[in-house]
Amino acid sequence: MAVALALVLIVIGSVAFHLLSPWWLTPIASNWRYIDDTIVLTFWITGAGFIIVILFMAFCLFRFRHKEGRQAAYEPENRGVEIWLAMVTAMGVVALLAPGLLVWSQFITVPKDAAEVEVVGQQWQWSFRLPGRDGKLGVSDTKFVDSDNPLGLNPDDPNGRDDVVIVGADLHLPLGKPVKVLLRSIDVVHDFYVPEFRAKMDSVPGLVSYFWFIPTRAGTFESLCAAFCGVGHPQMRANVVVESEDGFQEWLRKQHTFAQSSPQTTKAAARR
Repeated sequence: MAVALALVLIVIGSVAFHLLSPWWLTPIASNWRYIDDTIVLTFWITGAGFIIVILFMAFCLFRFRHKEGRQAAYEPENRGVEIWLAMVTAMGVVALLAPGLLVWSQFITVPKDAAEVEVVGQQWQWSFRLPGRDGKLGVSDTKFVDSDNPLGLNPDDPNGRDDVVIVGADLHLPLGKPVKVLLRSIDVVHDFYVPEFRAKMDSVPGLVSYFWFIPTRAGTFESLCAAFCGVGHPQMRANVVVESEDGFQEWLRKQHTFAQSSPQTTKAAARR
């Protein structure tokens, strides 16, 4: 009886903590409320499963507790119960996976008018690159990485000369416009994550991954690394500033291009 009562109290305490807890989702600042909806749905389904299983255990402890003269019934198989459990489990799995697959389909379907921004992770800072007036990002390769070219841009690629390079500083984005975030890593696996945007993705060496979102609220938001990347992992932070289009363009005009900040582009131009 004591164990059965303890299980019931665990269920009551868990539900009360969930409903009354001050820790909840950070207010969203992007179009990805669908991710919040999927998380809440997952909580409801797994929470219902938790309550049912724990209360069933408490019921069994009470209903089939030891009594003098009571004989245990031995029933090694029950096809009806097995089929019922399989069907309920399958329905639960579908309910958990289907919404996520629908959201994922949207998550990787980038609008045609989305602006591209490259986010480069390296131990232990974030760097950013935006296309210049030509609207194209130049190609990059790790063989070009050095102190003058930390992002490894190809100095011979004309599309990269006007790219805006931001190393160890804030990234600015225009409010209400879709952004495709291209993710690259110089060394180990990182993960670019802004909690308010609900969008994140691993940054894997040798690959270019991506996600997209629309900033829906002006403000300054902290970006984190959500993949353990070494001893400096907790300090790998930067700010993403969301502002009006005019403010964004004013900030953009003050930034340096790759051609202005790297002597490699000057040498490449001289060779031509």
